[in-house]
Amino acid sequence: VRIKNALNHCYELAMGGTAVGTGINSVEGFSDASAEEIAKLTGLPFVTAPNKFEALGGQDSIVELSSALKTVAASLNKIANDIRWLGSGPRSGIGEIILPTNEPGSSIMPGKVNPTQAEAVTMVCTQVIGNDVTITIAGASGNFELNVYRPVLAFNILQSIRLMAEVSVSFAENCVDGILANEERIHKNLHNSLMLVTALNPHIGYDKAAEVAKKAHKENKTLRETIIELGYMSGEDFDRLVKPEIMIKPRKKN
Repeated sequence: VRIKNALNHCYELAMGGTAVGTGINSVEGFSDASAEEIAKLTGLPFVTAPNKFEALGGQDSIVELSSALKTVAASLNKIANDIRWLGSGPRSGIGEIILPTNEPGSSIMPGKVNPTQAEAVTMVCTQVIGNDVTITIAGASGNFELNVYRPVLAFNILQSIRLMAEVSVSFAENCVDGILANEERIHKNLHNSLMLVTALNPHIGYDKAAEVAKKAHKENKTLRETIIELGYMSGEDFDRLVKPEIMIKPRKKN
């Protein structure tokens, strides 16, 4: 949506503004006719820019589009890193998902699966974010009625578009589509989590819940074992109240 919104201004053409936006030596109606013809040839909604001084002197539409691409890159970088961490392991990391094996692993550690697709995404995102800095400076460097930085603007915005498009398809096809849940590891991590104690706050109070969590952590026991040992709750009550599947939304009103 961000990119689509930013594209709207990129469809405004300065053609017909001639050198600096006055339109001198251009024929009346040329700008509208040329925009219509380009729109017809490309199937895209090109129009003539309402202010050709701005369209030539500033390159705000490219800066805006680059900013939208940077925002997508930042979001995609976070997603790729989350996937990389969730797939870390197989034993010492989180290991809650199993990543596809796209190529032989480490040359020094047999059996290791490298998160190459996620790493490729993060490298592309780093490049796109860097390109945005270049584009921002280039867009701000126009003087009066002309911006002569359009070659570097064009190079970087086209590279950002191509890289984001290609890495998104590659990431989906070679990584995301093949991700499997490590259900055994998820179950173990979930039911050993001390944060499940949050569900007990309304029933035994914050202070006792904190005591249970600290004692369980110190003695390497489960919350269930610890709360029974402290005498704050029976095992049956614990099982009834601590259900992760109902802890993903607000409690119903009594």
